[in-house]
Amino acid sequence: MEIAYWIVAGLLAFFYLYSGAIKALRSREQLRPMMGWVDSMPMSLVKTIGILEVLGAIGLILPPLTGIAPVLALLSAVGLVLVQIGGIVVHLRRGETKVIGLNIALLLLAAVAAWLATVWL
Repeated sequence: MEIAYWIVAGLLAFFYLYSGAIKALRSREQLRPMMGWVDSMPMSLVKTIGILEVLGAIGLILPPLTGIAPVLALLSAVGLVLVQIGGIVVHLRRGETKVIGLNIALLLLAAVAAWLATVWL
């Protein structure tokens, strides 16, 4: 079960470090071609989402790796599930049903990571 966790957590961490850093560091104009939804959100919210994604990625890896507060891996995975639920809601409200496939896949992976993280409880 631990090997499965590390595979899923590694994939999620890689994705969220990248996407979170982009949201946290780039301007609205730089994000607009990739993420049309940024026009309908305050930039402070977009940056906050990016920071939360980076923290979630770190929380998936660092606590179980160090053995310090490994319950944070479970909490990080649950937080990333919530981020994806929010993303799905935003896309549905904007009528972007064709783009929620990635959100659903990430939601499912984060839910699996949360389940697998129970190995440290």
